[in-house]
This record gives sequence, structure tokens and C-alpha cells, in this order.
Amino acid sequence: MIIGLLREPIHETRVSLLPEHLGGLRKAGAELWVEQGAGILSFASDQQYADAGATVCSRNELLQKADILLSIHPPQTSELQSCSGKVLLGVYQPLFNAKLMEDWAKMGITVFSMDMLPRTTRAQSMDVLSSQANIAGYKAVILAADIFPRYFPMFMTAAGTVPPAKVLILGAGVAGLQAIATARRLGAVVEVFDTRPAVKEEVMSLGARFIEVEGAADASKAGGYAVEQSAEFMARQQAKIAEAVAKADIVISTAQIPGKKAPILITQKMIDAMRAGSVIIDLAAATGGNTELTKNGERVQYHGICIVGDSALPSRQPADASKMYGKNILNFLPLIIQKDKGF
Repeated sequence: MIIGLLREPIHETRVSLLPEHLGGLRKAGAELWVEQGAGILSFASDQQYADAGATVCSRNELLQKADILLSIHPPQTSELQSCSGKVLLGVYQPLFNAKLMEDWAKMGITVFSMDMLPRTTRAQSMDVLSSQANIAGYKAVILAADIFPRYFPMFMTAAGTVPPAKVLILGAGVAGLQAIATARRLGAVVEVFDTRPAVKEEVMSLGARFIEVEGAADASKAGGYAVEQSAEFMARQQAKIAEAVAKADIVISTAQIPGKKAPILITQKMIDAMRAGSVIIDLAAATGGNTELTKNGERVQYHGICIVGDSALPSRQPADASKMYGKNILNFLPLIIQKDKGF
């Protein structure tokens, strides 16, 4: 059984497995072939892979010989023409890329998209969305603090007192909870909105204030995602969010609905009410964003307010992001391969 580790596109700094993960592969009876330079942006050299027991080779050779191909992002379809019978493992958002999935199926490729794993107890150790969202929540606050022209913590000095930054976090999933913890560690005052009343206790335990809106649809079985809400609830929600946004210096938005466009939670009118120098970090940018002005992969300057659309924040911390993602992959692989028998 040969597992092939492909180099990611130029914009991606992570890699599916690090040299430290090879021991787990050997236990599963598999060997690893690595495309030249695959781990370089995650600070893992070809020599480190070779020292750990991997075979370093060209991309063409790997595509021909590997039984399972690991690539976080979709490889070019043209490269996979001769890959019938192989397994492709990564994060492919099949609900948004249905045509690509159909094309791969016609080519005889078996695809496992890790973002479709159910968020159950059994699958927790393989949950790539949670492991990467944890990093995204942390990096969102660090990025906001870097852009924000004022302090995060309160400072009392001989020159006067500087009040703490006010941070509003929309969505208390994995990314949101990590953002709360990071913002609190930096000394900010944090308010949190989420449609799920069940997360109130977690939010308050981290030292944040929970903004409640009555009448939310039950999201307990949505796997940590938002769910579609009634028109009446949306109206009440908009009023509460508008009030909180107007007071906030920093807004971190994380709300997404599986397979659908991200809900618009922050309108242009709300942004107009924010003071110059405020920052919005939109983690839902890849699926449309939670603001009316979000552009994925861009920083938008609007009346002195910086709106950052970035759904790829884990790539800004490639070493640890790859380490956690690789561990998720290692925990998943034994479910599809049998030692000395293939898959």
C-alpha cells in the first residue's frame, strides 16, 4: 500500500502529513511517497521525510504509483486522467463543487472529503474542520490586533487611561470559542452572539458576555454550524447585532451553514455605524461572507474600517496546522486500509 503526499498549490502552506506522522503509517502497513518540496512551506524538508523512511519522488511518478493520494486542495483534473481506481483524500467542499465530484466519479476515483465527516464523538479525532477552525479563531484575533490602531488591554499610565478594546464575536463554534479565549488573554472586553442557547455556559466560562435572542431554531443537531432561522427571529437578531456592532472595535464573524451561502449578519448600514479604525475579520468569506462588503482573500477599506475576508487563516500557521491536520488523517486512514491487505 503506497500513500502519496502531493505538494499543494502555491497559495497553500500546509501539507497533509509531516515526517513525524510516518510512524503511524508504518503501523498501518503503508509506506509514504512524497512529492519533492511538498512540505517545504510547513518547514519539513525532503531530507526529513527521507530520514523518517519516506520515498521522495516526482509528481508524475507519485501519481502513477500511489494507491491513496493526499492533497488538501483538489489536484488538477487533467492530472488525474490515469488515476482510475485510486483514492483521493482531502478537503474538497463537495456540496459547492458537485460538478468536480461528478467528473472524478466518472474517472473512477474514490474521494473522501474530510470536511463531510459528521461531528460525532467517534469522528472527533478525525475532525479536520475543528482542528483547523481552532487555529483560525486564534489567528483571527492576532490579525485583528495587528491591524487595530489601538491597544487591546486597558492601560493606566501617567499620561492617562486607555480603555480596553471591545470585541464582538459572531458564532461560538470552535473558531469562535478560540477567538474568545485569545481576545480575553489579550485583555479585551468580549461579547458573543450565537443562535444556540446551549453555548451560553461555555461563552461565560471564558469570561465573555453572551447576547441572547429569543426564539432561535434548534441547532443542537447541526454539528456546530448555524441553521436557517425564521424571518421573525432574523429581524430580532439583526436589531441585537446592529446594537452590538455599533459599540464594537473588533468583529470576528464565523457563521456558516453547510452547503449554503454564509448568512449576512452585518449589513453596510451597520458598518456605517462603526467608528473609524475598527476591524472586521470574516472567517466565512469563502462561502460569501457574513458582511455585505466582504471579498474573499481581500482587505476592504470602507470609511476607515478594515474588512478582512480570509477563510485560509490556518495556512498562516502551517507547522501546527499541518501537525493537527496530519493527525486527523492518521486517525482516519485505518478505517479505509487494512494492514497487508490494502483497502
